[in-house]
Amino acid sequence: MHRIIVILVLVVCLNCKDNQNTPAEVNTSVWQAKLENLKQSDTSRDSLLLANYNIALKSYNNTPDATNTIWLGRRIAYTGAYDEAIKIYTKGIMEFSEDARLYRHRGHRYISTRQFIKAITDFTTAVQLIEGTEDQIEPDGVPNRLNQPISTLHTNIWYHLGLAHYLKNELKKATVAFTKCLAASTNDDNVVSASHWLYMIQRRSGNKEEAKALLEPISKDMTIIENDAYHQLLLFYKGVISEEELQGNESMGSSEAVIYGLANWYHYNGDAGKARMMYEELVKNGYPSGFGYIAAEADLARLF
Repeated sequence: MHRIIVILVLVVCLNCKDNQNTPAEVNTSVWQAKLENLKQSDTSRDSLLLANYNIALKSYNNTPDATNTIWLGRRIAYTGAYDEAIKIYTKGIMEFSEDARLYRHRGHRYISTRQFIKAITDFTTAVQLIEGTEDQIEPDGVPNRLNQPISTLHTNIWYHLGLAHYLKNELKKATVAFTKCLAASTNDDNVVSASHWLYMIQRRSGNKEEAKALLEPISKDMTIIENDAYHQLLLFYKGVISEEELQGNESMGSSEAVIYGLANWYHYNGDAGKARMMYEELVKNGYPSGFGYIAAEADLARLF
């Protein structure tokens, strides 16, 4: 009985509206302040974020289906308002509980907010929902240089589930998820992203031969559209490029992925002091939502 009352109260709270132009799920002082900052900003990035949010909000208000709920949540999340995006996805799940996409996107933002157990629960649910279904391209919120989406629903679910387990240091479960992601991959971008995490897991687990086998299909002539950092790291692990070449690449050297991958390389090769220094530098200067940043943060808390 108590559970029913709680759910009813949640439904009422989620559906009440103080402002007809803004869904109640994001009508909070935090989100209103962020919106005001976007409106007052004169940068092209913030103008685009605001314009895209307004388009998503209009679509949602006109047709609050699962797809428009997802896009509203995504546009809000791109501003860094992850808790507000989670509220949107939660309302969507209450209405469209069989749509795996909602769990996939909420799970992603649970990772962003360091709620790893909740993320694992969401991605596990998503895995159950996609079982036996045909995979589908997942459209980009921020198009790549070719405006060619590379991710799919299935690969994203498995990838993020693997990441969440990795961040909890559940390496066997992470291995299963990333292996599923690799098996579902149909392009080189997805191959290098899954292979990179699998390689790090195998090295951390002391499985050098298994790690080496992951590098066999990796070559310089792979067709990479987005995941250059993972590709370059794998080439470094393979000995095709040097550490100087890896760090000297202007587009790669400062990325959270490269810094974390290199720090982790020092870690499992026995130089914990160097690894710790690099983890700390990354957490000090990196982008808090980057997966490399979150992984460095988790390692520092667990190991040092």
